[in-house]
Amino acid sequence: MLRNYLLTAFKVLMRRKLFTAINLACIVLTLVVLLVVTALLQNAFQPSGVEGRSGRYLQVHKIEARGPDNQQRSRSPLGFKLIEQSLKPIKSAQLVSAVTSPETVSVYQGERVSELLLRRTDAEYWQILDFTLLAGRVLHEDDMAQGRMVAVINASTARKLFPGVSALGQPLSTGGQLFKVVGVVQDELHLNAFSDIWVPHTTYASTEYRNQQFGNFTALLMARDQAGLPLIKQDVMRAARNFQFDDPKAWATAHFWADSKLELFSRMLTQSESEDSGATTVLAVIAVLMLLFMLLPALNLVNLNMGRIMERSGEIGVRKAFGATSAQLAGQLLLENVLLCLAGGGLSLLCTWGLLAWLEASAIIPYLKVQLNLTVFGYGLLVTTVFGLLSGVVPAWKMSRLDPVHALKGTA
Repeated sequence: MLRNYLLTAFKVLMRRKLFTAINLACIVLTLVVLLVVTALLQNAFQPSGVEGRSGRYLQVHKIEARGPDNQQRSRSPLGFKLIEQSLKPIKSAQLVSAVTSPETVSVYQGERVSELLLRRTDAEYWQILDFTLLAGRVLHEDDMAQGRMVAVINASTARKLFPGVSALGQPLSTGGQLFKVVGVVQDELHLNAFSDIWVPHTTYASTEYRNQQFGNFTALLMARDQAGLPLIKQDVMRAARNFQFDDPKAWATAHFWADSKLELFSRMLTQSESEDSGATTVLAVIAVLMLLFMLLPALNLVNLNMGRIMERSGEIGVRKAFGATSAQLAGQLLLENVLLCLAGGGLSLLCTWGLLAWLEASAIIPYLKVQLNLTVFGYGLLVTTVFGLLSGVVPAWKMSRLDPVHALKGTA
């Protein structure tokens, strides 16, 4: 019986090719967009690889300084002095790192000039992030202490600057300084790892950065486990309350928070100036938008299914005249919807895989490495199938209950 249902459903779908194509297009487009967006969001906020331990660390990205009258305000990345005096002593954190944001530098090789991104880091940075080392070594505490002019570069930079030869030991000239390449790591896109070159922060031409409360640094605070994150947040807020500016006449109070990657994104998006980063609101908005996006093609499927089923009244009348029951007819019509949704799901999976592979290869987003979220695919296909069933159940049952004479005449 099931085999006959399946064969009948397949023949019906092939007979109405335009209807089938439109329905498949709606399903595929919906699932592809949902899967691609989800894959990119997961890659950003729940990454694997280099930031696979992001569930254990928080970041302090900016400080907001307020004047004595609470009217004058200034936001800036952290200075090295702030991190050393206020964040490094936090005992609830296993590791605290100070790393600069990536800045564009010019690398000189004879008459050739390459524009690349450079970060200055400490040794803790390389313990918090899990870079894939391809050759040589990463930066160590001795490099910081002795101010060694050494650099780690990523694989793309190694190929670009030193094609056909090993990058290890090669000179790298930038900003009037000459570094020696001691390590090559895998290309990375993630927020705290994105760069082309990494050098010790102690290689700054001047030590003035050590006396700055405002600067170009971000602090990463790693807990021993996820359970320790709330305590780190409390300690960071306490450090902000106790923070004293070098110029108390200009600035009276400081505000900075330790955020996860999602919380940091939400804080920047909502411009939150409180402990609440707005992450819950942002997630709720994203969820509502995804549901609305899926609802639009679902409503389209409802209209298409109603029209398709109603125009088959003659066929249904013939089958009823030959003894088909209402349950059999309704089941056949619903099975057609399920097959259509499953076919759309399979096509969307292939299309999403191809689109993500193209995004990685095209370098539209540099160093992108993203994976399909099969869990989201499963839920998306389930929701699509449910909508498909709901869109067909009422008209299917209505048509299956028609009197054969009326059905053959095409009247309800």
